[in-house]
Amino acid sequence: MARGDQLGRQWKIIQTLISSKIGKSAADLAQDLECNPRTIYRDLEALQVAGFPIYTDRVDGKNLWSLLDTVKHQIPVPFSLTELMALYFSRDMLKVFKDTAFYDSLVSLFEKVKTTLPPESRKYLENVENTLHVGVKPYKEYGKFKGILNQVNDAAVNRKSIEIVYYTMSRKKESRRRVNPYRIWFFNGTFYLIGFCHKRNEVRIFALDRIKMLHQTKEIFEIPEDFNLEKFVGSSFWVYQGEPVYIKALLSG
Repeated sequence: MARGDQLGRQWKIIQTLISSKIGKSAADLAQDLECNPRTIYRDLEALQVAGFPIYTDRVDGKNLWSLLDTVKHQIPVPFSLTELMALYFSRDMLKVFKDTAFYDSLVSLFEKVKTTLPPESRKYLENVENTLHVGVKPYKEYGKFKGILNQVNDAAVNRKSIEIVYYTMSRKKESRRRVNPYRIWFFNGTFYLIGFCHKRNEVRIFALDRIKMLHQTKEIFEIPEDFNLEKFVGSSFWVYQGEPVYIKALLSG
């Protein structure tokens, strides 16, 4: 049996017991998870050994498994135990933001989440950490662009126009531009700036790692009410903008 399958099943058992008001029998759990009751008993025992206060009580002739209410009520509203644990597990997926201000804040958040969890949950997390790893595809290291990224984010938040020196890959040359930064867009492992380019008089996409210099001006701008980010990026081919071109392909057999 794969270790990941076992962890996933135990995770579902914890979720089920937390949401159950009167408890669940091993047979009910086995039916819900589509596995053998003997497997459920082994999982319940493993969770108990891991430190979760799971107990059994006989009700109407059935042995019902429950999680102590003390654990349920330790979790600050509006988060549940499993939501906090899921949030903590997601940190591996966010390593693409390493060396950015965003990642520093996320690390701080995850540490706070971990201290909020009950002791038995933290112990279970440590056991899982030794066996579960979330892989992410290659991504750019943004440590050397941290200053640029922070400045663009600050300008976008405060609605301040920026002046940039931008390297255009297609022309292999640098140009100076004034841009109203609308949004920072993270796509396919790369940070992009979406904003109104005064030089081209239209909304354009700029790769942040190709911004060679940046200066925030005192000029305030407003994002047009009709600008829709989803519609804008939805009409692009990856990050390339332009009018759709229809082609006809002739195939020979």
